[in-house]
Amino acid sequence: MEKLHGICTITITPFTEDGQVDLPSLRNLTNFYLDNGVDGLTILGIMGESNKLTEAERMQVIKETVTTVQGRVPIIVGCTAPGTDVAIHYAKTAEQLGASAIMVAPPLNLRNEQAIIHHYQMIGDAISIPIVVQDEPVTTNVTMSAKLLAQLERDVSNVEYIKLEEAPSPIKITQILNESDSLTILGGLGGVYFYEELERGANGTMTGFAYPDVLKEIYQTYTSGEKEKAQRLFFSLFTSHPFRSPTRHGRCDHSKRNFQDAEYY
Repeated sequence: MEKLHGICTITITPFTEDGQVDLPSLRNLTNFYLDNGVDGLTILGIMGESNKLTEAERMQVIKETVTTVQGRVPIIVGCTAPGTDVAIHYAKTAEQLGASAIMVAPPLNLRNEQAIIHHYQMIGDAISIPIVVQDEPVTTNVTMSAKLLAQLERDVSNVEYIKLEEAPSPIKITQILNESDSLTILGGLGGVYFYEELERGANGTMTGFAYPDVLKEIYQTYTSGEKEKAQRLFFSLFTSHPFRSPTRHGRCDHSKRNFQDAEYY
């Protein structure tokens, strides 16, 4: 699999009025993301409300996404669970159904670093696809240091990626890359630090940002060497965004007016 990079959108899970997974709408959303140039899709994350789904519904979402994507971009499947055995089960199922990689956050309130390492080792031993470690202390109440994240890469052969959501993320990117020059870091937090994350060495972002084509243009402009243009584009669209987004709670408010004013919509 090509290294994860660029815009790996966190997808939502649509529901019908009676609470069933809305598969036709999921298909439409998946095609929307693909039509807007995303480089990967991350399903069954927090934004996908995976904690509200039955196992049968999880499988529906994975199967429908894999069928719709048809190998065009990598599919990363969220496999976070309260315990290791359940996470292993989720991970093995995701691999069997066609996932390119899995994303796993540590179990809620797990503070012992050796226990965290053991959790990922057990998952890694059960599968052959890469693991994205989701570092999101706001949700998990677990803060993982740069040293610990680097240790995870050394101790678990298929830990290759960090989805970094501890604000302010640019500072921690530098800390992580000082500890490991082989980890690939993807930002998050709604894209509010996206330009700075790229400047610090991130390989892209995993976010549920509603306008993936906007982030894609920034990313392509930046990686083509036009960094000043990418910076102008980012700040022209996001000038008020960091101040309007209560990132300390892990939530981001994307106002469409910002993009309408910039003649995107």
